Amino acid sequence: MKGDPEERAAAVGRYIVESGATVRAAAAVFGVSKSTIWKDQHRLRRQNPGLWAEVQAVVQRNKAERHLRGGEATRRKYLHTASCAAHGGTV
Repeated sequence: MKGDPEERAAAVGRYIVESGATVRAAAAVFGVSKSTIWKDQHRLRRQNPGLWAEVQAVVQRNKAERHLRGGEATRRKYLHTASCAAHGGTV
């Protein structure tokens, strides 16, 4: 959905609020870059301040939790590596 930037900004905003998605996940769903998602949020601030505030709440929550997701990914990686090594396999 690369069409009209104002329509895309509103659609992305609604998606983030409804799904709790990260900027990276929203970019993948809409087929645009993370930079475009951020630019759309600037458009949304002007266009629909209420929706923008809701999006910002989700983005701030995701930002506060990102270190936890990163730590969990690292833990899974090393558990997988240890599991493969224990069974004589390669990573």
